[in-house]
Amino acid sequence: MEMKDYSSIIIQEMASQLEALQERNQILEQDNAEKDAKLNEKDAKLKWYEERLRLLAQRRFGSSSEKTPMPDQISLFNEAEDTADPQLEEPKLETITYQRKKRQPGDVADKLKDLPVEVIEYRLPEEECFCPNCQHDLHEMSVQVRRELKIVPAQVSVVEHRQYIYSCRYCEQHADDVDASVPVIKAEMPKSFLPGTIASPSAVAYIMDQKYTNGMPLYRQEQQLARLDVTLSRQTMSNWLIAAAQRWLALLFGRMRELLTRRQIIMADETSVQVLCETGRSPQSTSYMWLYRSSGRDGPPIVLYQYQTTRAGKHAQVFLSPFSGFLQVDAYAGYNRVANVQLVLCFAHARRGFTDAIKALPAEAKNKDVAAKIGLQYCKKLYDVESQIVDLSDQERYEQRLKLSQPILDEFHGWLKRMRPQVPPKSKFGEAIQYCLNHWDGLTAYLKDGRLEIDNSRSERSIKPFVMGRKAWLFANTPKGAESSALMYSIIESAKENHLKPMQYLIWLFEQLPNADIDDVKVLDRFLPWSDVIPNACRMPSTTA
Repeated sequence: MEMKDYSSIIIQEMASQLEALQERNQILEQDNAEKDAKLNEKDAKLKWYEERLRLLAQRRFGSSSEKTPMPDQISLFNEAEDTADPQLEEPKLETITYQRKKRQPGDVADKLKDLPVEVIEYRLPEEECFCPNCQHDLHEMSVQVRRELKIVPAQVSVVEHRQYIYSCRYCEQHADDVDASVPVIKAEMPKSFLPGTIASPSAVAYIMDQKYTNGMPLYRQEQQLARLDVTLSRQTMSNWLIAAAQRWLALLFGRMRELLTRRQIIMADETSVQVLCETGRSPQSTSYMWLYRSSGRDGPPIVLYQYQTTRAGKHAQVFLSPFSGFLQVDAYAGYNRVANVQLVLCFAHARRGFTDAIKALPAEAKNKDVAAKIGLQYCKKLYDVESQIVDLSDQERYEQRLKLSQPILDEFHGWLKRMRPQVPPKSKFGEAIQYCLNHWDGLTAYLKDGRLEIDNSRSERSIKPFVMGRKAWLFANTPKGAESSALMYSIIESAKENHLKPMQYLIWLFEQLPNADIDDVKVLDRFLPWSDVIPNACRMPSTTA
């Protein structure tokens, strides 16, 4: 009995120790699993940061273009070296040929044909027009012509308008005998562009063009004018620009907005702008410049900008409230507030996701056949189709997209769904895949109408002049200044898209509008950038041969 009792005690103790060991082992396994999970999480975070670091380095120091570099593309800074040919034989000065070359379209003579020509003639003095051999008179055998391009810097002068006033001397002398007042008749004179100022249409157009077309801030223009012996402060110039924009350009803006919202397709985008003196906001607050424009195949180009304090979707909702049709934008959720529209999203943003995923790869992986390159290849196939159908009619584009693009999109969509579970969702590649799947309906909506474009690049190109100008003048001082800037950019960019010279067009507007019946819509339409009555002097020369 004693032996059996002792054995059972030992067995119980061993069972208890085994149970304790199992519990301990379970705890250790759980701890190891938690540590492994933490290590995996840290490893994923490390890879995420490495991706972002490589991508940021590429954006900071690498090329910003998403295009594949061409092998024959010439470097901007090595043009002389790249185009030089040491083996090319230099032409001999003594070699003379009288074989006339056929002038090719686009040569220097063609490029200069529309410019005014100043002729300077060099003739022998009359007393020297005799033959040194026989002393008989010389005659003009031929003319040798040398052409030079002359550029005249800005010139400043004062235009004095004198309006003469007339009266009747007889009526003045016989006022008592005449049953009427003495007539006072004024000679006809155009109305002042900005009453109470010395601003002329050409002066304001020049300042406006310099800032909003060429990106020259007012303080630099102030310095430039000072070198021309003209004292004109930037505050005065700013007052002129705001007054001209609010008084005259706002009329065209309102009419162009009305016409734009009648279109069936509108493209939109937005970018930040800093306005220093906004009521209730700090100078560091971020405001926004919104862009709304027409598509490339839906009537004359219209490009409009609007300043707003925020990026809230309500601003687009209000601006586009009369509009119903296709709205081509990026995937910003604020546009979802716009009613009665079909959102068409930008495939360039989808492509950019795969491009960034490739840029974020380690150096040793970039030349390998990684899966992200397959996604980029699908995008390339879609863009290849667009390049093939660019010159077709709207109906033909619609039909060709269904025939050529739809199968590529179906295959692309299937590949995205297969890849999603295999890729870390927080990696750049995973984000690119998820972006496409989340916005697939919007990305493929361009198939619904041949007038639609595969991306919103047209809007991005239109907002770029503002972005480039912002780098020069940095910020707006007041909301009124920002609103006026939006008006000026609207008219200038619309003019450029309609092949007008911005400065000449502005001069013409500022000369004509004060003397026109601007309350009449038909009259106002004559001043829009696509009007047939705009003088040829305002138009860019044709580039066709």
